[in-house]
Amino acid sequence: MAMEDRFIDAGGIRTHYFDEGRGPALLLLHGGGAGTDAWANWRGAIPRLATEFRVLAIDMLGFGRTDKPDPAKFIYSQEARTGHVAAFIEALGLGKVNLIGNALGGFTALSLAIARPELIEKLVLMGSAALRTERNEALHPVETYTPSRENMERLMTSMVSPGFRIDPELIDYRLKLTLDPEIMAANRATVKWIAEQGGLFIRNEDEIARVRHKTLILAGRNDRIQPPQNHWRLWHLIENSWLHLVADCGHWVMIERPDEFCALIRWFVRDA
Repeated sequence: MAMEDRFIDAGGIRTHYFDEGRGPALLLLHGGGAGTDAWANWRGAIPRLATEFRVLAIDMLGFGRTDKPDPAKFIYSQEARTGHVAAFIEALGLGKVNLIGNALGGFTALSLAIARPELIEKLVLMGSAALRTERNEALHPVETYTPSRENMERLMTSMVSPGFRIDPELIDYRLKLTLDPEIMAANRATVKWIAEQGGLFIRNEDEIARVRHKTLILAGRNDRIQPPQNHWRLWHLIENSWLHLVADCGHWVMIERPDEFCALIRWFVRDA
């Protein structure tokens, strides 16, 4: 599918996004890591889901072709990311959306469900950050990345199940983005802010327990970034939730198992 580039002002941030299909709105939030954006995360899911839904996928603040404010004058905080997504939903007049987030995008989706519950219909947290986690060596290639093909391949390999072959085109695509000084400056600022917080997690678990949206917690069983026990804990905390662990799959269910991922999304949005 050839996807048309679109831009909109969302809270003063020129925001790049894709908008495909018709039907109930699905808003896809990509994960973090150098060189990621909406296309890198969701290129396989968008055409599959756009046959039944209106699928919107944005480049989040500091990523892809969305604005990257100067880190010397701007704080790449979670509050800023959450506010940007809320502003995007409001700028397009979407009303309630089905919000699907991976990793950093999942944390942003959960944060929005806590801060602005009226903007969300249903919630999908895929390999999502949410809970305090012990130091994870799998994150080392993400936190220390400097632009090279070897480093990008190492970063992306940490995201998938052992033995999964990453499309070389996707490696080259993400590497090319990291050759942009503005993208890398925003990435370093994002990684620095997260490190200063001691990680990416909701400090008060009672806030998670107050989420009332129907929520699908989805993860690969072999996820090395977010351990399975975190997903079990999320399932216990969010009363109105379903948990699905995908066998022989790592952090990127939508890339490693796109058909299963999209089938689960169709079921959850239509029938849950």
